Amino acid sequence: MLSWELKRLPLAAAGAVVISTLLVPITSASAHVKWFCGFDVAGQPRGLENVLCQDFEILVAVAVLALVTGRLIEATDLGEAMLRAINRVTGILRDNTEQMFRAGCGFFFIALWVTGGILLTPELTTESPYIPWLELAIAAGMLSRTTMPASAAGIVILYALAAWQYGVFHLADYPVFLGVAAYLALIGLQKDLFGVRPLDIARWTAAMTLMWASVEKWAYPEWSFPLFIEHPKMTFGYEPEFYMRAAGAVEFALAFSLLWTPLVRRVGAIMLTGMFISAAFEFGKLDVIGHTLIVIVLLAIIADDAGGKVAKIRDVFLVPVAYSVALAASLVIYYTAHAGLYGTSIT
Repeated sequence: MLSWELKRLPLAAAGAVVISTLLVPITSASAHVKWFCGFDVAGQPRGLENVLCQDFEILVAVAVLALVTGRLIEATDLGEAMLRAINRVTGILRDNTEQMFRAGCGFFFIALWVTGGILLTPELTTESPYIPWLELAIAAGMLSRTTMPASAAGIVILYALAAWQYGVFHLADYPVFLGVAAYLALIGLQKDLFGVRPLDIARWTAAMTLMWASVEKWAYPEWSFPLFIEHPKMTFGYEPEFYMRAAGAVEFALAFSLLWTPLVRRVGAIMLTGMFISAAFEFGKLDVIGHTLIVIVLLAIIADDAGGKVAKIRDVFLVPVAYSVALAASLVIYYTAHAGLYGTSIT
């Protein structure tokens, strides 16, 4: 769901650009390509030998360096000061997180009801006359905490219908909807999930959603090429192939940051929110509607001042290990699942 760019540059220059994208808010436009371009989920993805090239290795190494830097900063007085500053700025959001989820879900499902013929996201269309009314009922359920679990069940039904119609692999793009459903159900019932906070479930599924989208950028870069014709400024004049590798690398690093320690994940969520908001100016109301729920989750992560331990300098070595495991697992799951379901080649 992110579009960010590097050119074929020497290691030092590439590193400077990637680190800058991970340390400051990003304003480049970001759009989910399936909403604007043709795609073929069952088509042959780029082989892993094409994905795991020298450019990829450099980009991943620099992304890890940026994450390590963030972890080191978090363990210092500067990191503590940054957390306090974020807490002060986001106090209103933190105190009204539930209301923000309810308002965001209400807006999203009313928008789907008004538009008609959509199962959760723009490319998931349906001809059923009943779906819009289910979406309106889900929105109405946001008016009361008592009815939030029923709305959550409605979201799961929509997700299941979309998976039945379009396939489980396609819906692997959107686990964040299940995370939002879990949040609504648990908040409505005033429970957690075996000690796991409702917001943490939504956070994890948001990270999974963005990681999957990152791998998709590497597997099917050509899906986005028509966007570059319509919106040439997106690439800043750089090569489309390298652009997509860099876009995936930045998106994966920021998605991984959502799973990490408090300052790292909150700064990562700030950057991602900036990306999605900037996309609205480039791609319009369709992009606004489509990204509403994930932006709500990101805003809640930014405001969240609980959960997780602040980083210690001695633990910094865990960053490259955890990142490498997450990256390898994402690639293996994506490619093996695709090969198993569609009979495509991994290499």
